[in-house]
Amino acid sequence: MSNQLVAGLPQPALDPTPLFELFRGAYATELLTAAVAHFHLFEALGEKALNTAELQAKLGLERRPFLVLTTALRTMQLLQLAAEKWELSQLAREHLLAGRPHYVGDYIGLAAQNSGVKEMVERLRTNRPAGAAAGDGGAAFIYRDGLESAMERETSARHLTLALAGRAKNVAPHLARVVDLSQAKLLLDVGGGTGLYSIALLQRFPQLRAIVFDRPEVLKIASEFAAEHGVAGRLTCEAGDMFADAIPTGADAILLSNVLHDWDEPQCAELINRCAASLAPRGQLLIHDVFLDDDLAGPLPIALYSAALFTLTEGRAYSAAEYRRWLQEAGLQPQELQPTLIHCAVLAGAKT
Repeated sequence: MSNQLVAGLPQPALDPTPLFELFRGAYATELLTAAVAHFHLFEALGEKALNTAELQAKLGLERRPFLVLTTALRTMQLLQLAAEKWELSQLAREHLLAGRPHYVGDYIGLAAQNSGVKEMVERLRTNRPAGAAAGDGGAAFIYRDGLESAMERETSARHLTLALAGRAKNVAPHLARVVDLSQAKLLLDVGGGTGLYSIALLQRFPQLRAIVFDRPEVLKIASEFAAEHGVAGRLTCEAGDMFADAIPTGADAILLSNVLHDWDEPQCAELINRCAASLAPRGQLLIHDVFLDDDLAGPLPIALYSAALFTLTEGRAYSAAEYRRWLQEAGLQPQELQPTLIHCAVLAGAKT
């Protein structure tokens, strides 16, 4: 099958991944400074190794912020997890324990009052995304009942959706290249936003139709992009809440592209189950996202992106092992992971 895409969504000549790594690099400073100067994590492990429950109690962190912080510190080679016990690496033991001859914690602590660091500490302690508290104006990137969302207001929804389109325009052609929908007739793009991933797949597979299922304000942009790229006759926009409303049934493939990382573990499992139930027989659920290593020890760029997700949404980055478990619990058979671009990959779950 030809990999040629119609004009409008070409593959980038240069890989933009380094730009995303530079942009997200600030989270390394924020997490490291928070661990040193606010949570005193290294002192907590200075005398003896602790299990997860003990270290969580010392830090006063719930599961999600604990995983975001410790995953990043493991990728920085400052923490180790051996025999279910957390311990300091040699680098951390020499340079991040107060009183040691080569201690640099006070130097790192110079950033302790930086606004970004203080905001990260607040997010870690409260386990809530920015703007989620009453009167804060609402969360930016997520929508659910009881939480005001910028995606429900026309101006902010348009701005945020078009901002996210910058990544999608680069990645969507790669997704269309690695996914085989030659036998599919209907694609359901849940939380599809701009519709760009559906558009790329429609451009490659001429027999395919697509439904983009998302919030009303976001779908206005999906409709515009569909017309711009010549697929408006094959792409339908359907408004709905993916957790509360019925998910359209009968699709041969359902796409969750950069959706699940916005939600905590129970919501991820729930949404995968809802999608699996609506799939046509022998259909496939496509999870397109970033993937941490199965042991949650890296890689660093995804650990830092996980921190970004943590501060803005109710989710984090997950491992392929976590996604495989949710797929299997939903009755789907996980397939091989296939890389796309900008640290993303696609994991399919087949319905038998």
